Amino acid sequence: MEESAADRLWREYNGVFADFDDLTLARWLSQTMGQLQGRAWRFSHPLIGAFRLGAEVGHDRQIWLKRLVSVPVAFYESSCCRAPIAPLLTRDVVETGLICQHCSETVVAFDEFPLELQEAVKNWSAEYAPVHAVAHWDDRQRKTVSNYDKAYENAAQQAEKLLAFTGNKLGPQFLEHYPMIIWEDQDECLEVTPEDIEL
Repeated sequence: MEESAADRLWREYNGVFADFDDLTLARWLSQTMGQLQGRAWRFSHPLIGAFRLGAEVGHDRQIWLKRLVSVPVAFYESSCCRAPIAPLLTRDVVETGLICQHCSETVVAFDEFPLELQEAVKNWSAEYAPVHAVAHWDDRQRKTVSNYDKAYENAAQQAEKLLAFTGNKLGPQFLEHYPMIIWEDQDECLEVTPEDIEL
């Protein structure tokens, strides 16, 4: 498969961390986690983008298994790859759970969430799913409305509000149980960008 322009750019950015030796990379990641602690972060935030790049290189080199540095105590070891936990909350959270920013696997399955979080997330997901689905309507479903473009725009506006709710209300609830949380602040299917999400 041919590499896209975005993939090439991401690889170029990744080169900065690839040039770090293991100790420098481990120190940088550990210090950055200290800065990330205690907040709900947008997925699009530049610091999160840099952290994800470094975490990817760190995972490839398995630096967390080498025990080169101490990590902030709140960042306990994840079950998926043994890196310090750095979870991502996406719109597919009920199916995928929280996603590890080091290895991209499920770090916490939905049924492992504390019960109060399960209920809040399930309610949010049940509201978001039909909104997102508008982007994937087939011809038969599109014919059920008089103006699909208007239905699509309305869905995008609802998605903006629901994603803002994630940043304002839902994401912060995770901070009672996890040292930090990253939340998805876009919906490419509905053409909702981070700039559209006002907190």
